[in-house]
Amino acid sequence: MHNHDAALLDNRRELLSGKGGTVQTMERPPAKPLVIAIPGELRGKGRPRFGNGRTFTDAKTTNAEAWVRSCAVEQVGQPMLDGPVQLRIEYEIAIPKSWPKKKASDARCGRQKPTVKPDVDNVAKLVGDALNGIVWRDDSQIYELHVSRRYADVPKATVTIYA
Repeated sequence: MHNHDAALLDNRRELLSGKGGTVQTMERPPAKPLVIAIPGELRGKGRPRFGNGRTFTDAKTTNAEAWVRSCAVEQVGQPMLDGPVQLRIEYEIAIPKSWPKKKASDARCGRQKPTVKPDVDNVAKLVGDALNGIVWRDDSQIYELHVSRRYADVPKATVTIYA
């Protein structure tokens, strides 16, 4: 070990032991994540609509956001997290009934990837907006986002929030 490496190791030991006039800080243990299960197909956020001189959200998007909100309130309450959050959205879309058995089997085990609507970014927008004022103050608190989709026999989504 070189002298420089030994000095660094000694400094690290001092910091960890609290000697040398340094303040010992401990990282907060990670909180238990909030998990929200959303049964059924998850749709993407629709584009804003314009009419009569105003902008509005279409009814399908409003209903989808209401469904996500009701699942969240039922399962985790209204924690109203403050500070940064990580968000993981895993959603499963139904395997089309018209597909041959081989293609359906490939979809089930992940060899067939979904490249159909809804787009993953629009699903993230829908979930982010739906949970505003319930799980967090504003979706701008999301500093990291992971969204994935795959085929499954029963459509559903799982939203995991790490604070």
